[in-house]
Amino acid sequence: MRVVVTGATGNIGTSTVRALAADPAVTAITGVARRKPGPGADPAGTGDGGGKIEWAAADVTDSDLVPLMRGADVVVHLAWLFQPTHRPAVTWDANVVGSSRVFGAAAEAGVPSLVYSSSVGAYSPGPKDRAVDESWPTHGWPGAAYSREKAYVERLLDVFEARNPECRVVRIRPGFIFERQSASEQRRLFAGPLLPGRLARPGLIPAVPDLPGLRLQALHSADAGEAFRLAATGGARGAFNIAAGPVLDAAELADILGARTVRLPARGVRAALAAAWALHLVPASPGLFDLALEIPIMDVSRARDELGWTPRHTAREAIQEFLEGLRTGAGRDTPPLSPGTGGPARAREFATGIGRKP
Repeated sequence: MRVVVTGATGNIGTSTVRALAADPAVTAITGVARRKPGPGADPAGTGDGGGKIEWAAADVTDSDLVPLMRGADVVVHLAWLFQPTHRPAVTWDANVVGSSRVFGAAAEAGVPSLVYSSSVGAYSPGPKDRAVDESWPTHGWPGAAYSREKAYVERLLDVFEARNPECRVVRIRPGFIFERQSASEQRRLFAGPLLPGRLARPGLIPAVPDLPGLRLQALHSADAGEAFRLAATGGARGAFNIAAGPVLDAAELADILGARTVRLPARGVRAALAAAWALHLVPASPGLFDLALEIPIMDVSRARDELGWTPRHTAREAIQEFLEGLRTGAGRDTPPLSPGTGGPARAREFATGIGRKP
């Protein structure tokens, strides 16, 4: 079996490539990314993935993707651009137009199976006191570019399925994905260069805001990679929610950080974040904050029953690994995950305007 993975050098991509490389049924993997990984990268966990992996430098927005996909049994589409939040046309081009080009190339190349990384962020606002299954509407939250784009790509995939009924299509909708090696990238994308990594040590953060609607689901990147492997190599179709327990609320996060909870109005916290984002002090937009409070809690039983997926790490363990990675500046030798991507003393992050340029 030959698998093509777009976005293969990122947080989910490296874990997915590693899981695929360990599968005897997978004989070849083409990792597609805008920039190839460095010589010290080990995304497969086995040096060269047992000789299975080849890398291709390509951009989903303008490269010819069809030759990369010819002869593939499965395409796993993971490529996604989170920044620049101040230039939503750039992320729309990469994420929506890019996804459309990936789907079109897969159809033209006659690929039998397509696996797409959607998100809990594609869901319409939903309950926090009960879990919803994959039938919950995927219209997104209009105030966040990330959510609008994820929801729109779901519609593109609806059209793709209608036009290509012979292609097996799987949509994986993960919660928030963390691991130790993703810390440098996620700090850069969402917190920015002003966050000292040493503050991630338990006991140094005095309080966690207890906000209405602050209940989130997370999972470890390795478990996400395993879900994509199962989707790629099995016969499942349709949408699958994936997340690990427990659901993370203010009390759980405070316990992890050795902090106390402080009840705060969401409006005040949002106003502070909006001001910091407008001043280019943080790259995460206030729309992402709104989205986090609006997304529903997902029922993951379908992934367990039909994919055979069970997370090996708890959500708490994933967060603890991530915090350790923040403290130590962990990463991998791939452009998205490398601690050096931000430049010396994070100078490149300041130079690009924090959320203004990719």
